Amino acid sequence: MSLVIRNARLRGYEKPRDILVEDGRIARIADRIATRSDREIDAQGRLTSPAFIDPHIHLDKILIGEVARPNVSGSLWEAIEIMWELKREYTVEDVKRRAERVVEWAVMNGTTRIRTHVDVDTIAGLTPLRALLELRRECADIADVQIVAFPQEGIVRDEGAEELLRKAMDMGADVVGGMPHAEMTDDDSKRHVDVIFEIAKEYDADIDAHVDETDDPYSRCLEYIACKTVREKYQGRVMVDHACALASYDDYHAERVIRWLKEAGINVETNPETNVVLQGRLDTYPKRRGLTRVKQLLRSGINVTYGQDCIKDTFYPFGQADMLEVGFVLALLEQMTLPQEINAVFDMATVNAAKAIGAIDDYGIEVGKRADIVVIDAESVQEALRVRPSRLYVIRNGRIVAEGRATKRVIRAGQVP
Repeated sequence: MSLVIRNARLRGYEKPRDILVEDGRIARIADRIATRSDREIDAQGRLTSPAFIDPHIHLDKILIGEVARPNVSGSLWEAIEIMWELKREYTVEDVKRRAERVVEWAVMNGTTRIRTHVDVDTIAGLTPLRALLELRRECADIADVQIVAFPQEGIVRDEGAEELLRKAMDMGADVVGGMPHAEMTDDDSKRHVDVIFEIAKEYDADIDAHVDETDDPYSRCLEYIACKTVREKYQGRVMVDHACALASYDDYHAERVIRWLKEAGINVETNPETNVVLQGRLDTYPKRRGLTRVKQLLRSGINVTYGQDCIKDTFYPFGQADMLEVGFVLALLEQMTLPQEINAVFDMATVNAAKAIGAIDDYGIEVGKRADIVVIDAESVQEALRVRPSRLYVIRNGRIVAEGRATKRVIRAGQVP
C-alpha cells in the first residue's frame, strides 16, 4: 500500500514538499515525487505534522458526567467522592462505549497515540481495566492505546490495591501508575512510591504517576519520587503528572526540586484545562492557576508534555479530545505567546509527548519512521493554535483514518477512504 502527500508544509522547510509513504512508513521526502501510488492527497500547502499524542487521559471516566450528580464544590476531592458512587455500578460495556466515542473524537482531531490511566482499586475492581483492554484491541485499526494501571484510591489506605495492581499488569496493562499524595501520611506516601517501583521493576514496566496534584506547598511526593528514580536507576522511565504543588513551593525549594527532576530524567506532564478548574479552589485573591512551572521546567531542559486528562466527568465538564485546544489553553495560562514559545507548545503535543511515552524512536516525519501524520487546515503552528481548524487528513501507519474536509468522519479498517 502506497500513499503520496503532495504540497505538504513541513516545519523546518521553506517550501511545501511531497511525502511518499510505503507499507506504513515514510519512504521519501522531496520537492516533487513522480512515483505513482495507490492513493494521492493534496495538502495544498497546509501544515503537515507528525500526528498528535495524548499522553494523559482517563478513558474509563470519560463522559460519566452525563449521569453523575454535580460537583458542587468543584474540587478534586468531591470529584473523587462522586466517582466512588459511580464506579460501583461500572460495567465493561458502559465503560467501553463511552471510551470508544472519545477515541474516535481524538482520531478525528489528529491524535493517533493515546496513553490512558484506568482506575485499579477495591471499589470497581478490574472491571474498567477489562473494558479498556477490549477497547485497545477493537480500536487498534485507528489508534495505539497504552494503559496505565492507576491506584487512585491509594495503595496503603486501599487495602488490596497492591494485589490488584499486579493482577492488572498480568492482564496486560502497560505502565504502572500511582497517586502517592492520596495517602494519609507522608510515610504512607513514601511506601506508595516504593510499591509502584517494586511492581514496575518486577514487570520491567515504566511508571506514570499522578504526583502532588495539590496546592499544598508542603506536599513532598515529587522530590521523593525523583530521588527514588535515581536510586533505582530508573532514569528516563518515569513520568509525573500534574505536579501542581511545584508552583506553590517557594522559589528556592522549587529550583532545588527541579534539579532533582532533571538528574532523574523524569518527564513532566501537565493538564492545563483540568487543573485550572480544580486547583486554587481555596484561594481568594490572588488565585493560583493550578499548573506546574511549565516554562521553568522547559528552560531547565526537562521534557514537558500535556494531556486532555478529563472530558465531561466529575472533574471537568468540558473538553473534546483536541490537543490543539489543550495547547491553546496552556499557552494562555502560561503566557507562552512569543514565537519560540508557541512552537514549544506545539512540540509538547508531538515530539515531547512521543519521548514521554517511549515512542520517540519511531515517530516524526522522517524517512524510515512510521507514517503517523496529520494535515491541519492552517499554514503555521501559530495559526493552528489560534484557530484550531479542521484536521484535513489523519494518517496512521500509512492509512488514512480520518478526513475533515466536507464530511468529518473516522475511517475504520475495511472502509473505503
